[in-house]
Amino acid sequence: MINELQLNQRINAAKNLQKNASGKAHAAGNQLPDGQIAYILKGYPRLSEVFITNEIHLLERQGMKLQLFVIKKENEPKTHPVVAKIKAPMHILPKMTSLTNTPFGRWCRENMPAYIAAHRKVVVRRPLRYLKTLTKAVWMCFRYRSETTGKPKKVFFKEFLQAGFVANGLLEAGNVTHLHAHFCHGSTTVAMLASKLTDIPYSFTAHAKDIYLPALNPGDLLQKKIDGAKFVVTCTGANRIHLQKLNRFGTPIFAIRHGLDIGHFAPIRSNENGQKPLILAVGRFVKKKGFEHLVSACKTLKDRGVVFRCHIVGEADAEKPVIANMLKSFELEEDVLLKDAVTQAELRDLYQRADIFALPCQEVENGDRDGIPNVLAEAMAMEMPVVSTPISGIPELVTNGEDGLLVPQRDPVALADALENLLRDGKLRQEIGNAGRRKILRMFDSDVTTEMLKEVFLASMSS
Repeated sequence: MINELQLNQRINAAKNLQKNASGKAHAAGNQLPDGQIAYILKGYPRLSEVFITNEIHLLERQGMKLQLFVIKKENEPKTHPVVAKIKAPMHILPKMTSLTNTPFGRWCRENMPAYIAAHRKVVVRRPLRYLKTLTKAVWMCFRYRSETTGKPKKVFFKEFLQAGFVANGLLEAGNVTHLHAHFCHGSTTVAMLASKLTDIPYSFTAHAKDIYLPALNPGDLLQKKIDGAKFVVTCTGANRIHLQKLNRFGTPIFAIRHGLDIGHFAPIRSNENGQKPLILAVGRFVKKKGFEHLVSACKTLKDRGVVFRCHIVGEADAEKPVIANMLKSFELEEDVLLKDAVTQAELRDLYQRADIFALPCQEVENGDRDGIPNVLAEAMAMEMPVVSTPISGIPELVTNGEDGLLVPQRDPVALADALENLLRDGKLRQEIGNAGRRKILRMFDSDVTTEMLKEVFLASMSS
C-alpha cells in the first residue's frame, strides 16, 4: 500500500504523462486491474450527495470498472443528469421495515424471507466464514448495546442480513476484488461484514457526522473499522487528523477532497438589472448549516437599512419549519425565500444570479459538523465571494480576508457585518471572488482529485 508521499509522486507522474498523451495515459506501472470495485451506498442517488455520484462517474471515465450495491434506492423527484451517465450495474437490496419499536421476532418474520436465499448460498460457499461472521455480528449487538436501555443493538443483525445479500452478489459476480463504502457508519458496517464473509478487502470514505457522532459508531467500533480497512479516505485534513488518533495499526488514511468540474462551474454572471443584491445559501435544512444565524443576520441587515435579498435553497429537514417560523416572527418573509433542493444545473444558474454566498456552519451539541461543504467550493469556483465560519475543514478552503470571509460560529452580528461589507463594496466582492476561483483551480480540480483516488485503488488492488 502506498503512503501520501508516494501518492503525490504518482499523481505528478500521471499529470506529466497526460500532457504528452492527450490525458489518456496512466501513471507508469499502474495499468488498470481486471477486478472491479463494488461501491456500497446507504442511499442512491441523492441530490444532497452529488459528490458521490460525480466520483463514481469520474472513476468510470478514467477506466475503472464498478458495481453499485444500494441499501436504499432513493426516489427523489429530481436527479442530477450525471446519474444517467453512470454505467455501473446497480444491485438494490430488498427493503427493510424499521427496527424501532418493533419486536425483534416480528421484525425478523417481516424481513428475513427476502434475504434467506442469498444467505443460504453464502453458507454453502463459505460455511466457516459465515459462522464466524454471524458470531461477530451477534457479538457486536451485545458489545455495543444501547447506553440508554442496555438492550442489544439489533441494527447490527440487520446489517449482517444486508451484508449476506451483498456477499452473495459478490461471490456470484466473481470479478469484484475490492469493496468501498461511503460514510463510515451503516454502509461501512455492511462492507466490513461482507468482507469477512467473502475475504474481499474493504475501504471506506468518511465524511462528517459519521466521524464525529459517537451514536453512529459506539464504543471502539470506528477504531475497529479503521483497523480492518485496507485504507481510509476522508475529504479534509481536519478529519484525517481526527481519524489518525483512532488509527492503532497504521492503516493508510488519505485526505482527498471532493473535486469539482471546473468547466461546469465557470464564473459567468447573470446580471439581473434593477434587482436587489442576492445573498445565496445552499444546504440541507439541518442545524449544522447555521441557517438560523443567517436569518438573524438578515434581520440585522434590514434593521440597518441595507438593501438585499436572500434565498436559502436545500432539501427539507428538521430545521425548515424552525427557519420558516423565524422569518414570520422577524417579518422577513418577503426578504428571505426558502426554496426546495435543485439539480446541479439549476444550482449553477442560482450561483450565476447571486452576489454573495453565505453558509454559517456550526458544530452542534451532539458533535455533528460539516467537513468542507461542497457548495462553498462551487460558489468560489463561480467567483462568488463566500462568508462562512472557521470550523472543521473550512479554513483549509477559505483564508479569511483573502479568498473569503470567516466569522465566529453562532455570531449573527459578525455575520451581518461581513455581509454588509460585501454588499456595500463591489470591488471587495470582485477581489475576493477572483481569489476564490484561483484557489479552486489549484485545489479542487476533479480530474486531479479523481486521479488521486484512482491511484489509491490501484495500489490497493495490486498489493
